Amino acid sequence: MQETISQYTSEIKSFQAKSQDELESFRIRFLGTKGIIKDLFEAFKTVSSEEKRVLGKVLNEFKQLAEAKYQTLRESLESLDTQTESGQDLTLPGEGFELGARHPLSLVRKEISEILKKQGFNVAEGPEIEDDWHNFSALNFPEEHPARDMQDTFFIKKGGEKGDIALRTHTSSVQVRMMEAGKPPFRAIMPGRVYRNEAISARAHCFFHQVEGLYIDENVSFADLKQTLFHFVQELFGEVTKVRFRPSYFPFTEPSAEMDISCSICKGEGCQFCKHSGWVEILGCGMVDPNVLENCNIDSKKYTGYAFGMGIERITNLKYQIKDLRLFSENDIRFLKQFQSEMI
Repeated sequence: MQETISQYTSEIKSFQAKSQDELESFRIRFLGTKGIIKDLFEAFKTVSSEEKRVLGKVLNEFKQLAEAKYQTLRESLESLDTQTESGQDLTLPGEGFELGARHPLSLVRKEISEILKKQGFNVAEGPEIEDDWHNFSALNFPEEHPARDMQDTFFIKKGGEKGDIALRTHTSSVQVRMMEAGKPPFRAIMPGRVYRNEAISARAHCFFHQVEGLYIDENVSFADLKQTLFHFVQELFGEVTKVRFRPSYFPFTEPSAEMDISCSICKGEGCQFCKHSGWVEILGCGMVDPNVLENCNIDSKKYTGYAFGMGIERITNLKYQIKDLRLFSENDIRFLKQFQSEMI
């Protein structure tokens, strides 16, 4: 019997299955209910006690060899079938996914929104395609105002029941819609994309992003506006940042001002970005013109308010020292990878 087992052992070790049918024949021949191993165990019962001590171990090792051979061949054929059906080996380790990052404009927009939400501002949105009333007339733009010229605005349709239809030039149109649809008090910011017909360069683009704010209530003053914006700048750029207001003009606010901050790139000492003045203008602001309130059916004798607006690209320039606005819209992966550490 030991010689027979030795012959079968050599046969098992040299056996290779090229198909499932061949492997199944191997299983039946050696491991089946009427197979060789079953017969050997039946014959084992008839040998003497002395022979059993030796043959028992040999027979068990032979059975384990046959079972291990069968299992190895089975796994090999299953892997081969998987590769044939899918065209690739699904048992290989997977390829890792490269981590992405938020766009720098998205990072700054989120940071601006979070700071202002802490001061009680809600977030409001509106359509990017607007009619003349919401984009211009309700905001106190005279008919002859330069912003109505084709060189500044992307007009989609001239004339019609609602007047000219255009891509919005500012998110102030959202303020009008909000005031028309509700009653004071209002305290909201309006982030979004706006469009102006300008030549694309390192400092200008035909589309960009704004965040505008509006607060309407009784007894709102310019001092409230200054305190809100001062706190905003301290949170965004740091406590050492200096602030100044300069008189300006906007059709929808009176009085109006532009707010400058000390240049964060040169720390106020003067550089190319701030044109060696040490100051950078970041937003326009002012008290809402009474005409705008009346256009939205709000009693200007009872309510006052302030509004402000800033370009997200300008803020992003200061925070990350990005000098070319075109980089924001080119989707260059090398540029975007720089902000992986800022992923949130």
